[in-house]
Amino acid sequence: MTDLYAGGELLAEVVRSGFVEGRHHGSVVVLGPDGEVVAWAGDVTGPVFPRSSNKPLQAVGMLRAGLTLTDEADLALVCASHHGEPFHLSRVRAMLAAAGVDVAQLRTPSDYPLSESARDEIIRAGGGREPIQMNCSGKHAGMLCTCAANGWPYDDYRSPEHPLQRRLVESVEELAGESVGGMGVDGCGAPVLALSLRGLAAAFLRLVSAAPGTVERRVADAMRAHPELVSGTLGEDTGLMRAVPGLLSKGGAEGVQAVAVAGVGAVAIKIDDGAMRARMPVLVSALRRLGVTGPVLDEYAEVPVLGGGRRVGSVRSVW
Repeated sequence: MTDLYAGGELLAEVVRSGFVEGRHHGSVVVLGPDGEVVAWAGDVTGPVFPRSSNKPLQAVGMLRAGLTLTDEADLALVCASHHGEPFHLSRVRAMLAAAGVDVAQLRTPSDYPLSESARDEIIRAGGGREPIQMNCSGKHAGMLCTCAANGWPYDDYRSPEHPLQRRLVESVEELAGESVGGMGVDGCGAPVLALSLRGLAAAFLRLVSAAPGTVERRVADAMRAHPELVSGTLGEDTGLMRAVPGLLSKGGAEGVQAVAVAGVGAVAIKIDDGAMRARMPVLVSALRRLGVTGPVLDEYAEVPVLGGGRRVGSVRSVW
């Protein structure tokens, strides 16, 4: 696969008042419906940390390890970078309660919700940062429920040596078709596994292409049926999955995005400088290469740049 390396390439530029004021470099891979590479830029075979884009793959590992949920919607929340809206938090609590796990077992760092309105409401009510409000608490709830199903200890469930984390590595590697390129500590404290962009895109394509009823397809179907649980009411993943039939989408911190549509193909992106604003314009360019169109792509094709509260420029793909 080393023949696909082309170095970090220019993917997007920031145009303000008619002048180019900044550029975003990175890498992107586009797979066809058969899993073969049809377009790429940059290094798509070297390891990167997909961050939260790995969550659907980890959810498959949890199901394989015995995770049992009373509602398939909870599976979408296990894959989520949720925005901490009330319906997210109540579902995390209910998921843990159903498994007999105390919410105090969550090892996510205390945080405010990503949703500004939810955050403001908590502050107005006199509340503060809490572990359950951190955007990864759904994933951690899934991890704790998997531990409960197996009688595994809770205290060290984030440790790479914990039987849960070992099982998750096995599933991520199987889905990506490659060995994990490294392990780090994610923002939530759980292990983050390095994959190539090609491996990440291939894994997403396997999720949407799997037979109905398989654990891989269950994850894809739950996310697509409940996109607001995967991100939030106004989240980009939510917007994409609501608007494009059959599309599976999951973003990750530091400029990562992965999407797939069965019978069409898959895309994985990493922006080198970690800027989130460049992801959507590059994703739109990639999806259009696969023949995916629609109003939501037109909306995401350019990200506005504001000055004094009004639009004075945009971020657009040049790939």
